[in-house]
Amino acid sequence: MDSERPHPESVSVEISGCSKEDARIVFDALCTCFESDRGADDVPQQLHETRPMVWLGTFEVTEAHTCPPPAPLSSSVEADAQGGYWAIERLRSTLDSLFTVRDLASASGDQEKELHVLLESR
Repeated sequence: MDSERPHPESVSVEISGCSKEDARIVFDALCTCFESDRGADDVPQQLHETRPMVWLGTFEVTEAHTCPPPAPLSSSVEADAQGGYWAIERLRSTLDSLFTVRDLASASGDQEKELHVLLESR
């Protein structure tokens, strides 16, 4: 069986339950590892003081680059990811190399898998 993927494998990642600074640390770390729809100047903003914020990004996980260790997080970060099975596994192993990852929940469908994890500094 050929290990080449016939099409790009992208994962959508939703970050919540944290400060905009911590959201940026997670996205910056993922952006150094994978191609993304987020530009370097695409900085998470806190648009409302009391309403919880959710930040979104899509990452192309077919090719992983070398990932330097991320800056320390000030608190834990909730991350939800959706994508194909292979792509979610690739994202998960990368997250494991960058952060301490705790599984909160996961759901599997026909073609897609959802992952809900808590990220903390190593």
